[in-house]
Amino acid sequence: MLQFMMGYNLNIRSYWLMAAGIYNLVWGTICVVFPSWQLQILGIDTNEMIILFWQCIGMIVGVYGLGYIIASSDPNRNWPIIFVGLLGKVFGICGMIYYISVGTVPLKFGITCSFNDLIWIPSFFLLLKQNKEILGFFSKK
Repeated sequence: MLQFMMGYNLNIRSYWLMAAGIYNLVWGTICVVFPSWQLQILGIDTNEMIILFWQCIGMIVGVYGLGYIIASSDPNRNWPIIFVGLLGKVFGICGMIYYISVGTVPLKFGITCSFNDLIWIPSFFLLLKQNKEILGFFSKK
């Protein structure tokens, strides 16, 4: 991974995205390899379809992780990846609140969304706010 980063001007924004990418790759891999273990911790009854669905979520999260690692090489140029990640995190929280409120998933499910989405939202928002290229993109007429 360090070879990938060679030649880029790394700063705190790059390291933050790298951390998000590594976290997502690890979490996604655990979902794919040990889905029943995670679901049991969250108090979710499992069957074959739920396990398959959870593994698919893990694959999506892992792909996001790869995107964040790519974006870390140049956060200004790769702002669309950060923007899509922020949207995913915001919608993830919205979905969690809804499904907990209607009783589809237990309250413990909030643990997953807290670590996967909630704690990253402020940093992704700030990464975008500090981005000069995104300001230029939205000011073009």
